[in-house]
Amino acid sequence: MAAAAAVARAALGVLGRRRLLPAGGGGFCFPAASGAATRLGGTLGAVHLWPAFHSHRSQSTSDQDRILPKTSLTSPPWPQIILPDPKEEIEHHQEVVQRVNELIATGQYGRLFAVVHFASRQWKVTDGDLILIENTLEAKCGERIRMEKVLLVGADDFTLIGKPLLGLDVVRVEATVIEKTESWPRIYMKFKRRKNFRRKKIFIRPQTVLRINTVEIAPSLS
Repeated sequence: MAAAAAVARAALGVLGRRRLLPAGGGGFCFPAASGAATRLGGTLGAVHLWPAFHSHRSQSTSDQDRILPKTSLTSPPWPQIILPDPKEEIEHHQEVVQRVNELIATGQYGRLFAVVHFASRQWKVTDGDLILIENTLEAKCGERIRMEKVLLVGADDFTLIGKPLLGLDVVRVEATVIEKTESWPRIYMKFKRRKNFRRKKIFIRPQTVLRINTVEIAPSLS
């Protein structure tokens, strides 16, 4: 009886190892006795076939990549960026600066405009413009002030952009304080019906009117 039980346990172990071993000879297998290995019909030898199976699988995937059509997913959606040659970029920059200097020297650039940062806002201004600022300034009426935070200045044929500001020696924007006044009162009402609740608030903001006098650019750019 003991011998028959040992044979039955060995047969069950062989069946368990056959279920654990995946199809195709890949993966892992548990160590077994020599007698059990002979009954598996060369199951342990399937482990040595894994490199050949892996190479065949990689070759099949490469063949599939060649057969697949080119779609939007086979390559990145953005175009390939090719950086310019530094020497060519320097030469191009010098040519552009020379052309701008020629336009400035001859005065054939037309009417200048600028984008300035003033009173927590950005303004696009040119000669003779009037801007209304909802803020107070220390300057009195009739005084001239200079707007130093110039982000951009341009004309008909060129535009100079700061990083983020243009230098004070490149552009000059001046304005005159025309008037100091107050805004119209803004009334805000809040009430609740049948609660005898009512609140009234009035907001009046100071205002300053500026006139842009000049937008000038340096006679030559470096």
